[in-house]
Amino acid sequence: IFLSVLIGVINGKLEDVVSAMLQASGRAVEVAFGLVGIMAFWLGIMKVAQKSGLVEAFSKLISPLVRLVFPEIPRESPAVSNISLNFTANALGLANAATPFGIKAMENLKEEGGGKSDVATNPMCTFLAMNTAGFQLVPTTVLAILVASGAKNPTEIIFPTLIVTSGAFVSAIFISKILQKFWSEK
Repeated sequence: IFLSVLIGVINGKLEDVVSAMLQASGRAVEVAFGLVGIMAFWLGIMKVAQKSGLVEAFSKLISPLVRLVFPEIPRESPAVSNISLNFTANALGLANAATPFGIKAMENLKEEGGGKSDVATNPMCTFLAMNTAGFQLVPTTVLAILVASGAKNPTEIIFPTLIVTSGAFVSAIFISKILQKFWSEK
């Protein structure tokens, strides 16, 4: 901003610089208010899904996949449920709801690994890689930004996002498992 004003003064265009700054800040406020409204709508929808038990049902549906990715974790471990809930909430665009499940899952995974070491276990590393990859069924934030920016077809982003995040998710798990073979303590 300072550099823009300085160049505007040097070139005798300070009035244009100030005008552009005011227009840009006005547009930023418009986009922010639009974004708040859309995010509130989507978060409300997702909260209804959470309260209705839809998130929990989806979590139970994917539990077998979680056990496949994490064979080291006992079937009855609370880590399986917390990982499933974390993944489900993230996939549905409920990042705020996913965070407590993710923290609890990491605590469970630490307990499963003996709980004494500050060194991450293989399941902890895989779980972190999965979360970092960020699989999304409903990219709520991107949709909200597109709608707030006046995009004509904001939902066109859903299928490409699904493809890209699925690829990243599978790659993260695959690479984590490969690295575990090379760097795991015996």
